[in-house]
Amino acid sequence: MTALFGYQTALLLRSQRWLPPVLLYAIFLAIGVQSGQPVLDSLGYAAAALLPVTAWLVRVCATQEPPAARNIVAAATTPPRVHLASLLAAVACAGALGGAGTTVVVLISKATSADGQVAIPLLPAAAAGFLAAAVCLLTGAAVGALCTRPLLYGRGWSLGATALAALLALVTSGSPAKYALTGLITGSRTGTVHQPVLPLVAAVLVAAVAGTVACALSSLRGEGGAGVAGHA
Repeated sequence: MTALFGYQTALLLRSQRWLPPVLLYAIFLAIGVQSGQPVLDSLGYAAAALLPVTAWLVRVCATQEPPAARNIVAAATTPPRVHLASLLAAVACAGALGGAGTTVVVLISKATSADGQVAIPLLPAAAAGFLAAAVCLLTGAAVGALCTRPLLYGRGWSLGATALAALLALVTSGSPAKYALTGLITGSRTGTVHQPVLPLVAAVLVAAVAGTVACALSSLRGEGGAGVAGHA
């Protein structure tokens, strides 16, 4: 898996297909996060922006490999392992991006409540922000894994499903991402830091199930073999 992960990561970096989602994340932060704003509000915004960006990166990694190259790699290992490596490469890239963005937000934000009346301890706030970012990252990874091959092959359908599912994951009650973001926003209003531990556990489970389904179907639907050529 280490070699497959390195291979998929190198493909992503060399293809420069990571550039649009990274630029999108940077634009989100540049527009929505300003120096001196309440820290929890800004952390919530940064975490929310990471969800669709992660889903996009997963789509990029799942489809970046030419069918012939994917056939060869899958023949040397197994289609599920190849697909898992692509998912892990996307998550690693999104994690590095989210970690950098969250750090910047913590450094430039003001450690007060939304009304500026209550001081908020910075370290617990930063921890809550990183946990919320992890929740959104994992939820976005689940969205991306379920909205691209081997479940959806049509580019238009895949892109539309990814955008819609990412939006629903941010606003639908019961979503781990929605729960984590609500905790940050509520905490900013009340001056209390809520650590989104339960949403993180839920997001881990959701991402694990989505990844397992996608990897299993990569074998059942012939990913890496003749089935890929038939869908290409």
